[in-house]
Amino acid sequence: PTSCLLLTTAIAMKLGLVPFHFWFPEVLQGSSLTTALLLSTMMKFPPITILFMTSHSLNPTLLTAMAIASAALGGWMGLNQTQIRKILAFSSISHLGWMSIIIIYNPKLTLLTFYLYSLMTITVFLTLNTTKTVKLSTMMTSWTKTPMLNATLMLTLLSLAGLPPLTGFLPKWLIIQELTKQEMTTAATIITMLSLLGLFFYLRLAYYSTITLPPNSTNHMKQWHINKPTSAPIAIVTSLSALLLPLSPMILTTI
Repeated sequence: PTSCLLLTTAIAMKLGLVPFHFWFPEVLQGSSLTTALLLSTMMKFPPITILFMTSHSLNPTLLTAMAIASAALGGWMGLNQTQIRKILAFSSISHLGWMSIIIIYNPKLTLLTFYLYSLMTITVFLTLNTTKTVKLSTMMTSWTKTPMLNATLMLTLLSLAGLPPLTGFLPKWLIIQELTKQEMTTAATIITMLSLLGLFFYLRLAYYSTITLPPNSTNHMKQWHINKPTSAPIAIVTSLSALLLPLSPMILTTI
């Protein structure tokens, strides 16, 4: 038990789970968008793999407590931010809470959640990198440059929030179902209620990206046709991060 406790603590530090999350938002804020993308997705894969391999011997009470705390803090701290990288860092902490609560009961579901989370996060970061957006105020002005890209960014953000009928709803739905099967209805209810905090700041980001226009002194036409076309990778990952829910029976047969 002691060695498992130490292992869980060390991996929680690597992942940025509460209460070892302090380094993650600050490091992400100080990095470029590309580095932040790698830190949020690829760098999380090895620790998640170690948890996956040792899932049968982990302490359920500790992991559930850390998961609920991560979902709470990730949602709560993201509310007051204006820097998009910090918002996405707290979003990552919140999603890791969802992954760690289920890893003992259904490790493959954790991996599925991680893959879908990575897909949606890659989409958001690539879009922000294309529009060169790092703050909420610059997000409002990017709408006039790339309206279609910002419209798809709104869909991706809502998918990250876990709204049906988008891809992000699938892992949340399956995790709640699995927790209910394990007679952890209280934990499922708490973590679902805490995801509403995350929903609030995703809606705020979506609102800034498409619905709000900054005050303009002159009326100018929106550039629907830009010289630089949207790259194929962004188009592919955006489509996947919004439209995978109907394929959920096929995805479930693979895990």
